[in-house]
Amino acid sequence: MPKPIVAVVGRPNVGKSTLFNRLTGRRIAIVEDIPGITRDRLYADGEWNGRTYTLIDTGGIGMDEPDPLQAQIRVQAEVAMEEADVILFIVDVEPGVTAIDEELADLLRKGDTPVLLVVNKADNAARERDAAEFYGLGLGEVYSVSALSGRGVADLLDVVVERFPPDEGEGEEDDDVVKIALIGRPNVGKSSLLNAILGEERAIVSPIAGTTRDAIDTPFDWEGHRLLLIDTAGIRRSGKIQGTVEYYSVLRAQRAIERCDVALIVIDSAEGLADGDKRVAGMAHEAGKASVLVVNKWDVGRQQTMEANPSKNPLQVFTQHLRDEMPFVAYAPIAFCSAVRRTGIGAMVETTLDAGQSHAMRIPTGELNRLLRDALDARPLNDKGRTFKVRYATMPSVKPPTIVLFVNDPDMLHFSYKRYLENQIRKTYAFEGTPLRLFARKADERKEKE
Repeated sequence: MPKPIVAVVGRPNVGKSTLFNRLTGRRIAIVEDIPGITRDRLYADGEWNGRTYTLIDTGGIGMDEPDPLQAQIRVQAEVAMEEADVILFIVDVEPGVTAIDEELADLLRKGDTPVLLVVNKADNAARERDAAEFYGLGLGEVYSVSALSGRGVADLLDVVVERFPPDEGEGEEDDDVVKIALIGRPNVGKSSLLNAILGEERAIVSPIAGTTRDAIDTPFDWEGHRLLLIDTAGIRRSGKIQGTVEYYSVLRAQRAIERCDVALIVIDSAEGLADGDKRVAGMAHEAGKASVLVVNKWDVGRQQTMEANPSKNPLQVFTQHLRDEMPFVAYAPIAFCSAVRRTGIGAMVETTLDAGQSHAMRIPTGELNRLLRDALDARPLNDKGRTFKVRYATMPSVKPPTIVLFVNDPDMLHFSYKRYLENQIRKTYAFEGTPLRLFARKADERKEKE
């Protein structure tokens, strides 16, 4: 079951970002911690009373666009009403009720999503009394908090969790079904790609209602393989500014990524690689999902690449560009296709199946330890007269493949040597399409002596 989504909305300078950090339980930088990307942070996970949730901060989205401020805030509220399970409407007690607060309240009342009216900066008893003015917005109970000091935040979180949908757990998963999510920026051809995949004669289609809003999960067979397509298309563009459209697609992509085994990151080759493509690729990587970079509209992109580089192979040029710009998903295979012309679709699906198999592949324990011994012998790691030693290695889980090394000193395993060990493993077991996670743990001293 996807995590509940809590959206924080409100006009600028009411303390949304401060409350965002407070509710997630830690200080979070404004930038996304994904290699190669520097963007305003939109979301983070939090936990309260045993329930995890995803918190969405709508502040600052598209504020560099020339649109009027009121229009910006209205769009943000509409997005929150569409996607969130709970909306936190943040207002500032100091100036009291403003015209923008009233406009937002009118909009939020029209939706079915639970709305909690949070009066921020109420850091003393006098300001808590002043917060009563906001009952006039007609949104029910008023929750007075101070995001800066934490006053009233615990009580607010108690109410937030009460508003979440029932926790139905993950349920029983069918390991034979490969769950595939189509993710990417708006208008990169996700819907066309979905239709192209399902339009093949080899596909047997049986549509059922999905668990994400306005999406359809489609189970189908592909040459004897059972697959489930999670479609994230259907983003409403009418009246939306570009920044908010991207924000909306991030919400959809995040929900789909949580549920999938393989993420098809769809890139429009005619437009070229954009920051939004890197963002969704980074999300899949951080979630530990298998990934395939799907270069769509290649009939157009190929021609454009040839014109820009007449003496070079266009496929090699575009491939190198992707590798240079997204080194954090170097393991992801690249599939070139045209959804409209339905070329390259079969090869793309086969590549997806291979990525799904890699995502679930487990190395036998004996073979894993042999590989690591050989790697350590070929390139020992020494530091201040000490040698890094792996006493034992095991692979406790897959999806993604996860390796735990029991070592003499975990602090000696720095990033570059971890990358070396990963590369040595991939020489024998390619794990194409999936991240590979390595963790170091302190080996039991008594067992070492024995």
